Amino acid sequence: MLDYPAKIILAFGETFTPGTEGEEFYNWLLENGYPELAALSSGIKGSKEAIGWLLKNNFAHLAAFDGAIDNKKEAYEWLRKYEHDILVLLAEAIHNKPKAMVWFKENDLDIFNMLALKIRSWGENQQFDYHKLHW
Repeated sequence: MLDYPAKIILAFGETFTPGTEGEEFYNWLLENGYPELAALSSGIKGSKEAIGWLLKNNFAHLAAFDGAIDNKKEAYEWLRKYEHDILVLLAEAIHNKPKAMVWFKENDLDIFNMLALKIRSWGENQQFDYHKLHW
């Protein structure tokens, strides 16, 4: 994630804004050379197809990051093994872990705290409805 310019990280965060504004940022990423971030956004929102696309297109670290957000131990281990420490910290910040949030702040990477808050807020506002399961 450190390889992306700040405006791209901000645009990715905005994909978690409800409604058409979030969709506009999603489409902008998709059409402007950042399909992996659009896929990651979809994956975080529950798209298995998007995670499959990430794996197929050499973005396994982003697929693992999605797993870490879902608290999958294997995903955290994979990210640590392959030294994707920023993604581990970001997943922990999404889970409101103070140590991760302080680390970002102390290292002048507060943009990741803002991103974590966007993703956390999106997740907290989701409601599971078993009536809408796709069979």
